[in-house]
Amino acid sequence: MAKSLRSKWKRKMRAEKRKKNAPKELARLKIVLAKGSDVLMDEVKEIATVVTAEKVMEKTNTEVEATEGDSGKMDMDLKRNKKSLLDQHGQYPVWMNQRQRKKLKVQRGKKNGKSKLTKGLAW
Repeated sequence: MAKSLRSKWKRKMRAEKRKKNAPKELARLKIVLAKGSDVLMDEVKEIATVVTAEKVMEKTNTEVEATEGDSGKMDMDLKRNKKSLLDQHGQYPVWMNQRQRKKLKVQRGKKNGKSKLTKGLAW
């Protein structure tokens, strides 16, 4: 697609505009970086509360210690076979599509490395 004369012209003009604006963008970027991060942080502090990394780490550590008293493992009602992905009721996961289910069913049907013969015409 995008091979028409109009699209080629627009692409050419966008490239020209990028060339023309590149020096201005570079100068603006240098000015922003020269100011330093402190100025930007002061502006952000007016809008939102800024929390230091140490406070965040302390908070997460206390939460982890509180949950360690409980068992570290979630209680799951369904037991799922890791190989066939079937649960205790013989159901596949919700995310699995029909093709994947069919493939696993065929693998389960194989015994001793032999697969069932498919019905078809015998020539």
